[in-house]
Amino acid sequence: MDEETSYEAVRSRDGRFDGAFFFAVRTTGIYCRPSCPAVTPKRRNVRFFPTAAAAQGSGFRACRRCRPDAVPGSAEWNVRADVVGRAMRLIGDGVVDREGVGGLADRLGYSARQVQRQLTAELCAGPVALARAQRAHTARTLLQTTELPITEIAFASGFASVRQFNDTVRAVYATTPSGLREAAPGGRGARRGSPAAGIPLRLAHRGPYQAGPVFDLLERESVPGVEEVTGVAGARTYRRTLRLPYGHAVVAVEERTGATRATGTGPGARPGGWLDARLRLTDPRDLTTAVQRLRRLFDLDADPYAVDERLAEDARLAPLVAARPGLRSPGAADPAEAAVRALVGTAGAERLVRRYGTALDTPSGGLTHLFPEPAVLAGAEPDGTLGALAAALADGTVRLDPGADRDEAEAALRALPGMDPAVVATVRVRALADPDVPPAGPTVPAVPDEWRPWRSYAVRHLLVEAEARH
Repeated sequence: MDEETSYEAVRSRDGRFDGAFFFAVRTTGIYCRPSCPAVTPKRRNVRFFPTAAAAQGSGFRACRRCRPDAVPGSAEWNVRADVVGRAMRLIGDGVVDREGVGGLADRLGYSARQVQRQLTAELCAGPVALARAQRAHTARTLLQTTELPITEIAFASGFASVRQFNDTVRAVYATTPSGLREAAPGGRGARRGSPAAGIPLRLAHRGPYQAGPVFDLLERESVPGVEEVTGVAGARTYRRTLRLPYGHAVVAVEERTGATRATGTGPGARPGGWLDARLRLTDPRDLTTAVQRLRRLFDLDADPYAVDERLAEDARLAPLVAARPGLRSPGAADPAEAAVRALVGTAGAERLVRRYGTALDTPSGGLTHLFPEPAVLAGAEPDGTLGALAAALADGTVRLDPGADRDEAEAALRALPGMDPAVVATVRVRALADPDVPPAGPTVPAVPDEWRPWRSYAVRHLLVEAEARH
């Protein structure tokens, strides 16, 4: 988009572009999302930025009215397979906070200088600035939704010191951490989550969201001990355990029937909605990573407008898109787990959990275990395709992390003995969140190239329609 087109999106408060770009106002020193309800600034006073980090780096602070740091992530990073796209997925997963810029560069196979140069050239911000913006958002979330002491929040958000934390909050939000906490909805009397009750969150998405088919799939595939779906259709709760870098979590996500409502595709389209979630973490440093993995599982950063517009051009898919606007292609909360489950199926996964899963110290309802790690499976069942897959995941021969090269991962999977192409396709859709995967198998009909780059979504439409007929 050129700047004039971007300004038209701002002038019409078009929520389709929330997260795709940000605009800042020179006269106020504030940056916003395109759908901000404030009075539209004059064109000569507006600057545009590809990321919130770029706006912050230029000295602008976040708008308190539209909360631009809470928008869905750009759908571009899910689609792109180049270094910048892979880097953005890794930064979202918290790699810079845990491993530094050097660790990010190592995972991408480039030097730190090359990564810095490419990100800065395209996004006007390097990996440190991008991670800093994410830390600021995490800090705001913890300040406004939990009763954790401010000092603990500083380190849980990924800051190296309390001073760095204070300086960043002041720069980004133009207030102190205490002031940010008091500014939460409800002010001083706001109800906040305790460590035992968990952190309440709203996981934002753009445009319409078909929650029903996502929860149907999760309920059908749920592995006892690790996952459970309770409630009736339209008001279900998906709960699962999740292994994270610093500890583990029990997460719960609520199905919202209002999330299926179409929000329009033209100027003035409403920005979308959210899914309510609650995270009970053993270590609050895992908040950012846990949120990103839930976003990938529920495909919350997708651009349903772009997907639906493309697929609706096909006569076969047009009625399906009209019936289910905003249908998502779910990913995975744990890519390695998703790969094993794609291979062994739900019943096989349940057996592995019973035998090799890590028991929780305190069960939570029907959740009793963490899914077994690849190294454990490789040692316990070394033979056959499962043993080969587990060993490859454990030693890094097969990489499925958010920054993995999808083509390289597919080649490594296909090289494993006994690996079925259909399993590889499933892993690419779910574990690698690839939006453009055709179905695999000798009896599967060919998928038209015209459905690119959204073939994963096209296949989901066909599968959901087939399930509805039965």
